[in-house]
Amino acid sequence: MMLLAVLTVTIFLPKHALFKYEYEKGKVWMNKDLVSPYSFAIEKTFEELERDKAEVYKSVFPVYQNNTEVFENEFEAFTSNFELRWESTGLDEQLKSVYREAGLAVLSTIYQRGVMAYNKKSQRNGPHYNFILLTNNVSRQLNTLDVFTPSSALKYANETIGQHAAIKNKAWLVKLIGEHIRYNYIYDEHLSDKAEEDALKNISPNKGMVQKGELIVSSEAIVTPEIYQKLQSLKNTYEKGARFIGNRKAVFAGQFLLCTLIVSLLMVFLKLFRRDIYDDNTKVSLILIVITVMMVVLSLAISLKIPNIYYLPYCIVPIVIRILFDTRLALNIHIMVILVAGFFVPNSFEFAFLQVTAGMVAIYSIKNLVKREQVILSAFLILCNYLVAYLGISLIRNNGTFSNLEWTNFAPFVFSAIVSLLAYPLIYAFERIFSMTSEVTLMEITNTNAKVLRELFYKAPGTFQHSLQVANLAEAAIFNVGGNALLVRAGALYHDIGKMENPEYFIENQNTDFNPHDNLSYEASAQIIIKHVEKGIEIARKNHLPEILIDFIRTHHGTTRVDYFYQSFLKNFPEKLVDENTFRYPGPIPFSKETAVLMLADSVEAASRSLKKPDHKSINDLVDRIIDYKLQQGQLNHSDITLKDIDSIRSIFKNMLMSIYHVRITYDV
Repeated sequence: MMLLAVLTVTIFLPKHALFKYEYEKGKVWMNKDLVSPYSFAIEKTFEELERDKAEVYKSVFPVYQNNTEVFENEFEAFTSNFELRWESTGLDEQLKSVYREAGLAVLSTIYQRGVMAYNKKSQRNGPHYNFILLTNNVSRQLNTLDVFTPSSALKYANETIGQHAAIKNKAWLVKLIGEHIRYNYIYDEHLSDKAEEDALKNISPNKGMVQKGELIVSSEAIVTPEIYQKLQSLKNTYEKGARFIGNRKAVFAGQFLLCTLIVSLLMVFLKLFRRDIYDDNTKVSLILIVITVMMVVLSLAISLKIPNIYYLPYCIVPIVIRILFDTRLALNIHIMVILVAGFFVPNSFEFAFLQVTAGMVAIYSIKNLVKREQVILSAFLILCNYLVAYLGISLIRNNGTFSNLEWTNFAPFVFSAIVSLLAYPLIYAFERIFSMTSEVTLMEITNTNAKVLRELFYKAPGTFQHSLQVANLAEAAIFNVGGNALLVRAGALYHDIGKMENPEYFIENQNTDFNPHDNLSYEASAQIIIKHVEKGIEIARKNHLPEILIDFIRTHHGTTRVDYFYQSFLKNFPEKLVDENTFRYPGPIPFSKETAVLMLADSVEAASRSLKKPDHKSINDLVDRIIDYKLQQGQLNHSDITLKDIDSIRSIFKNMLMSIYHVRITYDV
């Protein structure tokens, strides 16, 4: 898996040699004198190229075609319509020729001058512009002031006809003329674009040369805009040249070594500090997939030359790892990913500073994920971190002035912070694919309105109340000794769901004097009690509860005996041989700190209900007796819990039980 991840990342990483100098405009050149190793062209800046383009757009005129058929067709159509509508005017027949000739004269003038629509693209140089008119492939230059638009043509017709004394029904004739005004100067987009493209191709991307051996910048000199552009040009020339003529095998080998080192350090970290993950191939593969995908996305972004590398949501990696695993691992992996990425992005130190701090904020903001609002808050805090860091770096770069701050450069950070919210649907996908359980899922299933817990409340209300009390005890204890408090709470709430099968056989659910165990043998009663573990596992799997939760159901009694029925059997049938396994839970015993704490909390809480007179001494004795009994039976041998932890747990259980039973401590004066 390690080799596959390293090879995948190495294959996708850009294969060009990296420019070894870091520099910033307006800062001191901290390296030795830089002499040009070869001749190269000085590239124009983006602003200079944009100015050149603007000049091209001013000098290249849009092209229009003169469609002569429009005038001929409309001239003929006007004559036909005039004849058809003349009778409706009721005017003397002798005026007919006067009206017709006047209308045709106006139309002729309009079409000779031309009717066109302004082109928005051409108006970038102003509302009126020059253009080229092609008439039968013969061109001439005109200005939009020299031609008509449909509205100005109609206005001209109205003014001209209005000055004709012989025409009385002017509105009728103007309306008829207006119906035959059409565009005859048609914008030719193809020829216009081609003329622009040809002109743009002639723009030189360079503005001079630096000769081989020429001093580019001397040590401790200020990097002026002119020097900065030379350095940028040298860097681009170097990297483009290295891409094609460099030793690609050597570059590949270098990248392979770096990636191998990073992944090896990660494996060492897991082996030393998270052996549980190191021994689980599923979890290791998930971690390697997250790292590999992030590095491949970065490589593709660099290859595609996206406008700004900060559009990528780097904080997705620490968020995913933090929620699925823990804080230390998330921070460790995030730093490793950023270290590798820093080799292939511009201004690597600035990049590393921004991304490492943002990742740290992301991890800290979800240290204890107990509310959904933290998801939005995390994205907001990431954005705030970017804002503060970007502002600080910009002020340093601009010598403390606000006037040169380019706030548009902050847009990629906004986008990145928003897209980082995609980490949460990704977490859901990873949980389903790799059968893992995140804190987000634990939050959902600890809601007492969850289906199984609601069913437990209705079928076995006494068990439900017992589970709530166990959850409070266990959560307080694990929080104090260190562990996953949310996981313990979830385990405590669900550990006894198997009692829903036969709730009346468990004392906390018996509301009358009738006890169904009175009609059963001691062996049968013990088996009913023991089977609540097996039934709990069945119910949990039927409801698709996480396997990590089922571990609490399986281990909360370990391999202990159902002592009440066992001792009753020995007392009443001393002559009979007894199979102790009939009265013993199948196990396994707890194998983590969390499951161990739940076992202790469950036993202590259940036993505390039998206290007839709960006081300081009885509670102390009860807690000590139960915990000592579990230790003597070896029920905690496989859990990573220490004697110091157990002492802390004793103290917490005692204090909480005294609070529950309102026990007042008597102090000697």
